[in-house]
Amino acid sequence: MELNEASLIESEIMLRNLRLTNEVLETKRSIARWLALSLGVINPGESRLSAVAVLDALINFQFVKATDPNYDDLARYINDNWEAMNEKTLRYHLLKLKNMGLIENSKGKFYFKPPSKGNKYDASAWASTLFENEHRQIATKIEDVIRELKSKVQ
Repeated sequence: MELNEASLIESEIMLRNLRLTNEVLETKRSIARWLALSLGVINPGESRLSAVAVLDALINFQFVKATDPNYDDLARYINDNWEAMNEKTLRYHLLKLKNMGLIENSKGKFYFKPPSKGNKYDASAWASTLFENEHRQIATKIEDVIRELKSKVQ
């Protein structure tokens, strides 16, 4: 019997360990692009900036201004600091970030998934607990599978 492997996937975590060079740190846009690439929001070589703009806007509100933006706040920030983005594109990227487990929304406000420990507006607390629960669940399943595999060995 062959398994449908795609149906087994409950969630995915994409984190890339990128070098942080001086060139990356030269501009706000290159820093935002580095972060988007590191978090798997964009793929290597991707030239579209809309996902990077949405990520930058969320970072600005949560970690610079310590507030949760609504849709209009995000649209205004992106239009002022990047380029005009239509509603459908912005909503698409917000949904994509939500499906990735990076952001949440409540009562019309958007914010990065709060850390398990610490203040939700603290970037360090957020980054250190990023995907903590997901990693723990995956590690537990891997341990279970190895235990089962060992029991099948004759």
